[in-house]
Amino acid sequence: MTAIGRDTLGTRTTLTVEAQDYAYYSLPRAAERLGDISRLPFSLKVLLENLLRFEDGASVTVDDIRAFVEWQQDYRSTREIQYRPARVLMQDFTGVPCIVDLAAMRDTMNRWGADASRINPQIPIHLVIDHSVMADEASTANAFDANVAIEYARNAERYEFLKWGAATLDNLKVVPPGTGICHQVNLEHIAQTVWTSADESAALVAYPDTCVGTDSHTTMVGGLGVLGWGVGGIEAEAAMLGQPVSMLIPEVVGFRLTGALTEGVTATDLVLTITQMLRAHGVVGRFVEFCGAGLDALPLADRATIANMAPEYGATCGFFPVDKATIAYLRLTGRDERRVALVEAYAKAQGMWRDAASPEPVFTDLLELDLASVLPSVAGPRRPQDRVLLTDVAHGLRTELAGVYGKADELNARVPVNGADFTLGHGDIAIAAITSCTNTSNPSVLVAAGLVARKARALGLVPKPWVRATLSPGSKAVTDYLVRSGLQEDLDALGFALTGYGCMTCIGNSGSLETSISEAINRNGLVTAAVLSGNRNFEGRISPDVRANYLASPPLVVAYALLGSVSRDISTEPLGNGRDGQPVYLRDVWPSNAEVAATIATSIGPEMFAARYADVYEGDARWRALAVKKGDTYEWPTSSTYVAEPPFFEALDRQPAPVTDIIAARCLAIFGDSITTDHISPAGSIKASSPAGQWLQEQQVLPADFNSYGCRRGNHEIMMRGTFANIRIRNEMMGGIEGGNTTMNGESLPIYEAAMRHKAAGTALIIMAGKEYGTGSSRDWAAKGTALLGIRAVIAESFERIHRSNLVGMGVLPLQFTDGMTRNRFFLRGDERFTITGLAGLQPRQIVTVEGEWADGLRFSFKTLCCIDTTDELAYYLNGGILPYVLRNLAA
Repeated sequence: MTAIGRDTLGTRTTLTVEAQDYAYYSLPRAAERLGDISRLPFSLKVLLENLLRFEDGASVTVDDIRAFVEWQQDYRSTREIQYRPARVLMQDFTGVPCIVDLAAMRDTMNRWGADASRINPQIPIHLVIDHSVMADEASTANAFDANVAIEYARNAERYEFLKWGAATLDNLKVVPPGTGICHQVNLEHIAQTVWTSADESAALVAYPDTCVGTDSHTTMVGGLGVLGWGVGGIEAEAAMLGQPVSMLIPEVVGFRLTGALTEGVTATDLVLTITQMLRAHGVVGRFVEFCGAGLDALPLADRATIANMAPEYGATCGFFPVDKATIAYLRLTGRDERRVALVEAYAKAQGMWRDAASPEPVFTDLLELDLASVLPSVAGPRRPQDRVLLTDVAHGLRTELAGVYGKADELNARVPVNGADFTLGHGDIAIAAITSCTNTSNPSVLVAAGLVARKARALGLVPKPWVRATLSPGSKAVTDYLVRSGLQEDLDALGFALTGYGCMTCIGNSGSLETSISEAINRNGLVTAAVLSGNRNFEGRISPDVRANYLASPPLVVAYALLGSVSRDISTEPLGNGRDGQPVYLRDVWPSNAEVAATIATSIGPEMFAARYADVYEGDARWRALAVKKGDTYEWPTSSTYVAEPPFFEALDRQPAPVTDIIAARCLAIFGDSITTDHISPAGSIKASSPAGQWLQEQQVLPADFNSYGCRRGNHEIMMRGTFANIRIRNEMMGGIEGGNTTMNGESLPIYEAAMRHKAAGTALIIMAGKEYGTGSSRDWAAKGTALLGIRAVIAESFERIHRSNLVGMGVLPLQFTDGMTRNRFFLRGDERFTITGLAGLQPRQIVTVEGEWADGLRFSFKTLCCIDTTDELAYYLNGGILPYVLRNLAA
C-alpha cells in the first residue's frame, strides 16, 4: 500500500498505457512550479520523484523538494532528506539475522504488552538464499546435486526458520536454495524499473523501482535504471519497518563513455578500468551516473557488470538511465509486455528517458573514458581497484613475491606434492572459478568462456592438475543457454562442471583444496593464486590456502586454468601443447566478438527466463519437505547453534537512558589502512582453535560440522567470538603479527577473550584505525560484533559509507581524525586510556575532543569529527541504535 502525500505542488496526474490508468507524480509539473530540472542527473530525478510522492509537510517538505532545483547551482547540497525505497532485497547471510531481529522484536513487544504483529515488513522484501552453498564437490557430473544435498544437511535449521518468516511475516518472499544469486535474480526477474502498487484510495500508482539491499552489490540493478544500493541489515530492518532512509542529497559524479570496445576486450576489462579510475578519483558517499554516446554501444548486461562493482570503486551506486537497451533487456528476460510498455511510457513522461536528443545532465564532477582505449586486464593480487594489464601480470606477481613476501630467492623454486606426479611453485593457480553475479549475469563473457573451453578441448588442452576448477552461475538461465549452445559440454570436459547456483568462491565458499596440495602450500609457505570472475579479492577471502587473488573475465579464468600459473606471461607463453605436440597460445583459443554474438543470438530467448522464474518461490522437493513452525512469535530452539534469540533487546526499556560519556577507555585493537568488513566481520571457515570453534565444540559440534561463519550469522555467540578474528588482520598492538589477537596487561589473547575480560572489569573499549575503515561488503555483523564486544567508539582517518552507518545503527560512535592527525602521532602501544565527554549533548558533525593518557601518566589530546551525519542518525545513537529507536516508536 502506497501512502498518499499532501501533494502541495499539485503534481499528481494520470498516465494511461494500454488502456490502464496509472496515477503518478509528475516531474514536469514540479518543474513548472519550482524551476527547470531538465539537466538534473537521472539518479537525482528518481530521488526527487520519491519526495514528491511522500511530501507530507513533516518528514518531507516542499523545501526538501526545492533543494533539488537548488542543487544545480553548486552541484552539491547539505540538505538532509528522508528517502523511502520501494522494496528491500536480502541474501541469506544477512537476511537470517534480520529475520532473527524481527522475531526478537516481536518478543520484546510482547514483554512490553504491545502488539507483536506491528513488527512486520511494510514494503516488499525479497530474500534469496544464495550465500550458503559451498563448492565441496567440484569437476564432477554430480557436483551440483552433491553440493545442494550438503547445503541442506548443514543449514536445515536456518532454512526452517526462514520458512517460518515467509509464512508469518507479511510482504516477505523467500527464493529457495539452488536458484541463483540475489543480484542476478533481481536483475533478471524481481526488478521492474517502474514499480506499481495500490494506494490508500485504491488507485494504481506508478513510480520508479528503487531498493536497498543487505548486500553491497545491490548496486548491480542500477544497470537496469533501478536506483539501489547496499545498506547494513540494521538499516534495512528499519526501512522494512516503515522508517525512511535518512541521507544528504548526494553529489553525483558523471562518467562519460565514448566510442566502443575493441575486438577481444570484455566487459570485465571495462569494469576493472572504471573501478581503478573512480577509486583513484574518490567517489565515496557519492552517486556515479553514466552518460555519453558510448552507452549506445553498451548492452545492458555490460552496464549491470559495471553497476555491480560500485562498492569496489567506492560509490553509493552506479546508475544508468532508462533507454532502448533497458527495454530490450526487459523483453529478453521475459518481463510482461504491459510492464515493458509502462516503463517506456513512464520514463518518457517523466523526462527519465535517455536518447540522442536528451540533454546531458550536469554533474558535481565529470570523468571520461573512450571505450576503445580499454585493454585486457585483471585486478590483484589483493584489491579490486589494483588493475594490472594482462601483459604485466607475471612481472607484477614476481615483484610482489620479492617485495611483499620476501621470497626473491624462491621465484623459480618448486616443491613436491605427496602422492602426485607434479610439483608446485609460487604463483601456481590453486583455484580457477567462474563465479559471482558480477560476470555470470553477462552472457557475452559466459559464452566467451565456453568458446575458449571448446577451442581448447578441440586442440587437446586440459587444465593443470593442481587447478581446482568450478562453475557457479548466478541463475539457472545461464545453464539453459550454455546447454542449448552445447558449451556446457565443453566446460565440463575442462573441469568447469556446474557446482551450484550461488556466490560460492566469490565469498570464500570455494571448498577445500586436495589435502596433499594444501599441505604442500602451507608446509613450504607458497604464495599460490586464485583467478576468479568475482568482485572481491581481499586477503583471506577466497581460501586460507591462497594468498594472491586475481579478478578476471570468465574466458580468462578458463585460459589461466590451462596455463596453471600467474607467474607465467599468458600473453606470450603457450597455454600448453596440443595433442599434436605443438604449443597453443591464448590467441589460438580466444573467440572473436562475432563468434560470441552469433552464439548468443541462437542460444538465448525470453522463454527460458519466463520458464525459470514462473515458480521461483516454490523450491525443490527438499525445500518443500522442510517443516514450518506456526505462530506469531518464534519458538527459539534451545539447542540450536544456528539460530538464537539475540541479546540486543533483552534489557531494553521503553524509554531510552541518557548516553554516558566514555571514561578511561582502552584500545582493544589498533589497525592500519583498508581494514575491510571481511577483516572485522566473521566470514569464511571456522577454525577449531578459534574462540568460535572452541564454543561449538563445547556444544558437542564436531569440526566437520562447523559450517561457515556466514551460515551461523543467526547465532550471536558464534558471531561475537569471530569478530576481528580474520587470519590476515594485523593488530599493531601485536607488532605486525597476523591474526585476531591483542594484548592485555602484557598477555597475548584472542580479541574476543580480551574484550570479555575488559567487560567483566567494567572497562570501556575503543578501536583506532587508519584510512578507509570498513571497506567492503555491507556486513551488519561487523557493527553488531563490534557493539557486543563492548566497543563504544571507533576512531579512524576515514570510514567507508555503509560500515559508518552500521556503527551508528548499533550505537557505536564513529569519530574521524581531523587536521591531518593520525594514530601514528602518539606512538600508541595499547596501554593508553582515552576519555570522550559531552556525548549526551552530541550534535551531528560536531568536533569532539579526545583526551588521552599514556601509561606513564602524561596526557595528550586531539580533535575528531563526529561522523553522525544527520539528526535522525543522532536519534538512533541516543537510543542505543536504530532498532531500539524503531521498536520504541512502534510500541508507542
